[in-house]
Amino acid sequence: MKKVGITGQNGFVGWHLYQTLKLYKEEFTLIDFERGFFEDDASLDEFVSQCDVIVHLAALNRHNDPEVIYEMNTGLVKKLVASLERTQSQAHVIISSSTQEERDNLYGKSKKEGRLMLSDWANRAGGRFTGMIIPNVYGPFGHPYYNSVVATFCHQVSHNETPKIEVDGQLKLIYVGELVEEIIKAIRNDDNTHELQISHTAEAKVSEILALLEHYKEVYQEKGEFPAINSAFEHKLFNTYRCYMDIANYFPRKFTQHTDNRGAFVEIARHGIAGQTSFSTTLPGITRGNHFHTRKIERFAVIKGKALIQLRKIGTNEVHNFYLDSDQPAYVDMPIWYTHNIKNIGEDTLYTIFWINEPYDAGDPDTWFEVV
Repeated sequence: MKKVGITGQNGFVGWHLYQTLKLYKEEFTLIDFERGFFEDDASLDEFVSQCDVIVHLAALNRHNDPEVIYEMNTGLVKKLVASLERTQSQAHVIISSSTQEERDNLYGKSKKEGRLMLSDWANRAGGRFTGMIIPNVYGPFGHPYYNSVVATFCHQVSHNETPKIEVDGQLKLIYVGELVEEIIKAIRNDDNTHELQISHTAEAKVSEILALLEHYKEVYQEKGEFPAINSAFEHKLFNTYRCYMDIANYFPRKFTQHTDNRGAFVEIARHGIAGQTSFSTTLPGITRGNHFHTRKIERFAVIKGKALIQLRKIGTNEVHNFYLDSDQPAYVDMPIWYTHNIKNIGEDTLYTIFWINEPYDAGDPDTWFEVV
């Protein structure tokens, strides 16, 4: 197994890379990194000496003073190079640089100089080095006002704030999960490309992205309907948007129940995409689930009985508890990267309808087991 360490493992890309590598337990061992290691040579050397692969993601993206960004980013690389030299490391080092390398700004300059410093180290030490030049990254759990305009707009739209377009530019984008797969591919292939251009997977104007997010708010967040999804980009953007909603205060959502002398009628879901609908009965005290998805869109609808639905974001300890009762039929949707379960907490059989946007495929299940 390769021992992999990630500087900036709790950052946007670092979190996704760390959690994805954890899924491949037979292939990778993770060496934990802490921010304070850069301030203590002994701790940094211990970290470096344990790693077969170091993915350097720690960086400052935004600051009021561009000089601070430049000094911070180049300084972190200098400290990493010094540690690599002190420990005589033969690790495969991967750095995330940016397509802003060629722009006339200190952030782009800091990323390019950092990549070249590590390239020089690899040439001197005979090490392997991958210098990834990456387009704009978007996806769940990015920090608004920091990581990307997509993160900022998702937060603002989902929280009823008013976004403002400063420049309606054409953005070349890559989804964070796609970038993670590129990094894992480089690790597996022992890549030694010192200037590796990572292609964007989508392209859209800022105004087009905002229009889609406002559509998701209207159709999904306000009406409870699944919107039509016309491309892989829209699928990923919709899943991104859902992760910025305040789920603790949004779910469970009560259905509109229509009753007459024949009984009651409830509409479970309106959706503009294909999917699979399933029905289950669950005996008292029994729990189903305890797994998560990284791409699937899923709804649990309680029709009869009493249920506890629990969600927990992977890598965190906070558990969201949602209590549902068929006296007021309701549903909870499962955000990606949240492990979830449903438990019958009543005395009678629990009836649940499940809707998911893709049929189960044993060859590519996107179902990862982890107890909530």
